[in-house]
Amino acid sequence: MPFRALGLDVNILKAVTDAGYTEPTPIQTAAIPLILAGHDLIGIAQTGTGKTAAFTLPILGKLAGMIGAGQKRGIRVLVVAPTRELVAQIEENVRAYGRHLPLRMATVFGGVGEHPQIAALRANVDIVVATPGRLLDLMGRRFGDFSGVQFLVLDEADRMLDMGFLPSIRRIVKALPVKRQTLLFSASLSREIEQVTREFQQSPKVVQIGRRANPAETVTQFVYEVQKHLKSSLLVHLLNDPKFNMVLVFVRMKHAADKVARYLEHKEIKTATIHSNRSQAQRLRALKDFKSGAVRVLVATDIAARGIDVDGISHVVNFDFPMHSEDYVHRIGRTGRAHAVGDAISFVTPADHGALRALERFIGRGIVRKRAEGFDYGVAIQAGSEEDEQKHRPGQQRHFQAHHSTKPKQGESAQGRHKGQVGHRFQSRWRR
Repeated sequence: MPFRALGLDVNILKAVTDAGYTEPTPIQTAAIPLILAGHDLIGIAQTGTGKTAAFTLPILGKLAGMIGAGQKRGIRVLVVAPTRELVAQIEENVRAYGRHLPLRMATVFGGVGEHPQIAALRANVDIVVATPGRLLDLMGRRFGDFSGVQFLVLDEADRMLDMGFLPSIRRIVKALPVKRQTLLFSASLSREIEQVTREFQQSPKVVQIGRRANPAETVTQFVYEVQKHLKSSLLVHLLNDPKFNMVLVFVRMKHAADKVARYLEHKEIKTATIHSNRSQAQRLRALKDFKSGAVRVLVATDIAARGIDVDGISHVVNFDFPMHSEDYVHRIGRTGRAHAVGDAISFVTPADHGALRALERFIGRGIVRKRAEGFDYGVAIQAGSEEDEQKHRPGQQRHFQAHHSTKPKQGESAQGRHKGQVGHRFQSRWRR
């Protein structure tokens, strides 16, 4: 089915063609006619399926019709999303699909100065895309007139609940007109989401694409069993393959993101980072450099799992295995988006095997185990990670070498000792 069959505004269709899209995705095919018909909607779909366009395209078309009919200008559309990265991505989509329309928009999020955002809210914009915290703060100080909002979108609603934003969302919704069209998008239809829909929506239509736990079918998934201290070496080994041309690496902690990035830079691999300690300007610069190819690798914590929408990511690497199975699904959804294909690689240490089994139950299938061809699991030991980093910290090299030096037993080489003890211990624990 072509986009023109969905009843979209001619200027929207022109923008879609300019963007190079010819056919809608399943979530767009199902959701757009319902939104155009004025229904509240619950959209359930995995990441990478085109959810943003599913609500952006019909709302822009309806908004253009209102303005063309001479309706008074003011905030008519409010989109609320959990992270500033996602806000920036939605803004990019709105500007792309609304490029042929006389619409004005503003973004509202923390981490940057509030004065430009206040000025934008006072300028009679048509669309506001915001994170809950900064939006509630500005609304509480009476910046922006939200009394004319006709479309409310709660994007990544499950993520907002996980982050504790429900009280803020309730206060935001209370300040909006009761008569409005409310669209809610989520990766899952949990009990909590059902409660939210009862609070905020009127007889919503439900569109569900695919099973909740299934990662995108276009993503090939592998597990690499590896000792913890070999993960950095293994990552560099994999990155030696030119097919790893645009790689998103996930770690659990922000200090780990910086550590991995430093190590990759030392190995002359252009790298950027995104985590909660980075300023908004730094995050946006990292995303820009990643999209443009100025950096090959982006190292991120889970703050970016739902906020990054970048075409062309060839590989997602779970450097640290995710603690929750749903985080895995969101992480690997950054590749294999739309009709593209991609690979998801997870490093699994002995401590992770329980989480791996839980994940396989969650997604309903096993994940292929793989060994990196040409990587010496027995010899690479700590020279592949911590030691190299210590060598480039002035004044610490001697201490590190003294602390980590070990002598093999008589008649036993250091290489043989490592293979015989560390490798065997890992394999036996794995089989339990």
